[in-house]
Amino acid sequence: MIYLKSDNEIQIMRKSGRIVAELLELLEHHVRPGVTTKELDSIAEDFIIKYGARPSFKGYYGFPGTLCTSVNEQVVHGIPSDRVLEEGDIISIDCGVLYQGFHGDAARTFAVGKISEEAKKLIEVTKQSFFEGLKFATVGNRIGDISNAIQRYAESYGFSVVRDYVGHGIGKQIHEEPSVPNFGKAGRGPKLSKGMVIAIEPMINLGTYAVTELNDGWTVVTLDNRLSAHYENTVAILENGPEILTII
Repeated sequence: MIYLKSDNEIQIMRKSGRIVAELLELLEHHVRPGVTTKELDSIAEDFIIKYGARPSFKGYYGFPGTLCTSVNEQVVHGIPSDRVLEEGDIISIDCGVLYQGFHGDAARTFAVGKISEEAKKLIEVTKQSFFEGLKFATVGNRIGDISNAIQRYAESYGFSVVRDYVGHGIGKQIHEEPSVPNFGKAGRGPKLSKGMVIAIEPMINLGTYAVTELNDGWTVVTLDNRLSAHYENTVAILENGPEILTII
């Protein structure tokens, strides 16, 4: 069942989303060669607790980190560790925050030092594919309209769209109905209504869209070991259009 949020509930979600947005901006300044993903995770947890909030992901089905830190061919759900970031890497950081009973969720892919032109393009197209989908996040449209716009844009650059992991509704639970795929036909899926809050999160690969899960039970990687990028925001569907809750 899709849970529509009241105006008061969306106001709280603006606060949880603001914490996520500020944290991602902070982390971008800490992403550099030589830092470990565990150090980034520690910075994030301290920041969230300082605001009287809680990490959404830590302990969720046993996930050990505050952040998901996915490097290069890792698509999503990378576990923070002693891995040291190197010049030329890219890292996708996914962050969720629970504040006053409501979650905010967003992800960005950052460059580590100087990266290849190919990697830059992948990051740019992944981000823009979110905004292409957002154009259709209006009352009366359907989820498939968002999905189709993301897919058409990403594939027009020769990239592929991950099928096995998708966006989702969000609110009192980090994952709620409906699912928000990043591919599919326009005009399909649930109709968008005022008060829906969804996480739109294109995961775009340089090569094949096929992915597999590592033996740690969490980390998802591309099957061909080529790069992947991720861009996500929490979006409220309002009468006057969509509002991004996790951007400053």
